[in-house]
Amino acid sequence: MSDRRRGLSARTARQLREVLEGRRRGARMLLPFAGPAVVVSVAYMDPGNIATNLQAGAGYGYALLWVVLFANVVAMLFQSISARVGVVTGESLARVCARAAPKPVTLAMWFVAEIAAMATDLAEFLGAAIGFSLLAHLPLIVGMGVTAVLTWGLLLMQGRGFRPLELAIGALVGVIVIAYLAQLLFVPLEWSAVARGTFVPTVADREALFVAVGIVGATVMPHALFLHSGLTGERVAPLTDGERRTLLRYSNAEVVIALGVAGLVNMTMVAMAAGAFHHGFPRMAQIDVAYRTLMPLFGSMAGGLFLTALMASGISSSVVGTMAGQMIMRDFLGFTVPLWLRRLVTMLPGFVVVGMGVDATRALVLSQVVLSIAVPVPMIALLAVACRRRVMGGYRLGPLAMSLAIVFAAAVLLMNGVLVARIVG
Repeated sequence: MSDRRRGLSARTARQLREVLEGRRRGARMLLPFAGPAVVVSVAYMDPGNIATNLQAGAGYGYALLWVVLFANVVAMLFQSISARVGVVTGESLARVCARAAPKPVTLAMWFVAEIAAMATDLAEFLGAAIGFSLLAHLPLIVGMGVTAVLTWGLLLMQGRGFRPLELAIGALVGVIVIAYLAQLLFVPLEWSAVARGTFVPTVADREALFVAVGIVGATVMPHALFLHSGLTGERVAPLTDGERRTLLRYSNAEVVIALGVAGLVNMTMVAMAAGAFHHGFPRMAQIDVAYRTLMPLFGSMAGGLFLTALMASGISSSVVGTMAGQMIMRDFLGFTVPLWLRRLVTMLPGFVVVGMGVDATRALVLSQVVLSIAVPVPMIALLAVACRRRVMGGYRLGPLAMSLAIVFAAAVLLMNGVLVARIVG
């Protein structure tokens, strides 16, 4: 595949080749490889995370921080495996599965992935729209229109290759990180309770379980597992085993850094909600109510930072979700629909939710539960591919990594099963 088809500029392709050939050293070595994990990390800081983390912190204080930590560790492991599949095979997980699985299985996997992508876009689209409507005092439907225009403008950058879009998304990630860390200057925290909630697992009641599963669904994202393999597989083709090992090292380093930052942001979200709302407003559940409560308690700066992070996360994650949907359809089914049509279809559920008068924040949390129920499909597919010598050769997962991944996947399945059983019961 040519560099042009891969979406790389001549400059980026040259820099990547310089690193692989040992002609580029120092801190500059990692920069050409930065991109795939940064793009994927947006999925771990989207409005769905904000909604579930808000409920977790307001309702249960710092008690569910351990869920955020667990979900982030699971995400790191599985995203690194996804990137590994891309580097070794040069293809996305969806394409590898489509080539190896029977047609009915391929169609079923594609269907689940599309449902997950639509649930993701519902959360992202609504989140950004809520932010715009609150900041500019607009009706929510108008905020959705503004969000649609901005996301479409970012998506058009794909025509100039991966790098401009990666840089734009990276800038939005920076805005999210700075905005949430800055909020800690305004909201007092109980650090002993933070430590206890991070390392001592507790689930108080059924609603806490519902929120915990929502956190897992908002963190371990199905479309991100498919997208990451495609982004790394299409970035640069290693010519030797030495180059492939170098790519894997840099890919793992980027995953740890990018998702480590995303995990820190998520834990900051929960801690901020706990410090701001748990004692005086434990029933705080709506994003708009949280904003209006932050303003008199901690000032307009705290409220403005909250909305800034919400809008940046909604726009960037909506773009990433659309990219993932296009890649999933292309590699599972062998064709794509026009970008404008996909964007229109994925936006429709958001307009339906608003039109029916459904509480937007509750819809965000429910969308994350849908994601958590869908995520075992790509997790199982990823493990099935990563352990096959015929596909991965000498780069297949070792016994320790495979055992750990199976334990994590089983834990996610168990959480989902318990949630469904308790709801039905």
